[in-house]
Amino acid sequence: MNSTPNSQRIQIGFFGRINVGKSSVVNAITNQDLAVVSAIKGTTTDPVSKAMELLPLGPVNIIDTAGLDDTGELGLLRINKTKEVLNKVDIAILVADAQTGLTEIENELINTFKQKNINYIIVFNKSDLIQIPQIHNENEIYVSALKKTNIFELKELIAKLNNKKENENFLIKDIINKDDIVILVTPIDESAPKGRLILPQQQVIRELLEVGAITTIIKETQLEETLKKITPKVIITDSQVFGKVNKITPQNILLTSFSILFARYKGILKYAVEGVKNLENLKDNDTILISEGCTHHRQCNDIGSVKLPNWIKNHTNKNLNFEFTSGNTFPKDLSKYAMIIHCGACMLNEKEVLNRYEEAHKQNIPISNYGITIAYIHNILKRSIEIFPEIHSKLN
Repeated sequence: MNSTPNSQRIQIGFFGRINVGKSSVVNAITNQDLAVVSAIKGTTTDPVSKAMELLPLGPVNIIDTAGLDDTGELGLLRINKTKEVLNKVDIAILVADAQTGLTEIENELINTFKQKNINYIIVFNKSDLIQIPQIHNENEIYVSALKKTNIFELKELIAKLNNKKENENFLIKDIINKDDIVILVTPIDESAPKGRLILPQQQVIRELLEVGAITTIIKETQLEETLKKITPKVIITDSQVFGKVNKITPQNILLTSFSILFARYKGILKYAVEGVKNLENLKDNDTILISEGCTHHRQCNDIGSVKLPNWIKNHTNKNLNFEFTSGNTFPKDLSKYAMIIHCGACMLNEKEVLNRYEEAHKQNIPISNYGITIAYIHNILKRSIEIFPEIHSKLN
């Protein structure tokens, strides 16, 4: 449970006005002092996250947010941070004061939950100070974080609202059979994390082990010699060596990348394939946004900030401008960009990734991802998605 990546955990956000006891409810549910509690208004500033196991749900990520009625310039920044959390939560917990009930702020937030299709619960805290009225709605509950009243019942209610898909998404194990041979090409260079593999590689390996595939993990320099000894059903490569691996891999062997597998896993593969074609429409002085879902120290030959911009410039032969974002930062106004290239988003949950793609489509900005873009530039996109017939058949 503790090793489950955040992107695969159920994201539970706690929202409400200042001093209604959001943090106290969080601490009562988690049975630990996750959030700082104080009588001073506005104690919670930036969103506070904690990955944990919450029975009966399993692995979850609890997010405590700042009050939505915060004031001043700094308060507005806090409110904006709180609203960003709405883009990734699976379940929203709206904490209100049982003494005052729902105000205009809570009602506006409920409308936002409905617009974003977020399952939510209304928690009336401080119920020990009132005579509890009859409840008419299934998603409402009266609790006392102080007295620990109805906290167990609240957990049970949260479990019922788990809106994760019944049918689990897969990276590759639904198209690989037992004893199929799969080669994973994983470069170990200055951009590789020291002492470990990146998350997409780890998760692909796990799925292949689960299905019983015969898996061989090599560096790109070993591929030619390896193919003399075994003939795999499919080769999965890191995007940055896509071109080199393509030249070595015979045409009768399926070839794709970790990034493309993750695009399918996150539900955005077809959008990324459609968006990448806009590379041909770029003009001099256009600005491209390159966005990453995680934060890391950029190396001298970083794929996002160095290799990818150079490949795009060489392919388009245009004088282009590039801007970069990472982590939770993603611009609201995308109008200045001619195109967006997003990373594989292994550190973002499906809801947040889809939100970014949908926002780009709303603003008519083409968007693709690293793996699709690199495959397209190297003229191997059609080959790299041949493993997915439903997508491959739609590619012109």
